[in-house]
Amino acid sequence: MSYQIMMDTMEPQGHGMAADTLTSEVASAKQRINRTEIAIKRTEEMLAANIALRSRMRFPVEATDRLMDPPSSNE
Repeated sequence: MSYQIMMDTMEPQGHGMAADTLTSEVASAKQRINRTEIAIKRTEEMLAANIALRSRMRFPVEATDRLMDPPSSNE
């Protein structure tokens, strides 16, 4: 890397703009990961609740089906 290019990308404190950009991108990626993990957890909770509800509803529905469609007397 030439001296002129280094001077263009370096700040007085010795941190390059590229390093600041990378730090910002890493922080942004961490935030997206955290939000995604929260969304996955909520989705899992909703799925578990739906499965539990389906299980509670299944017995009455099956019982109603049996009442509506009794076995034929020809058997």
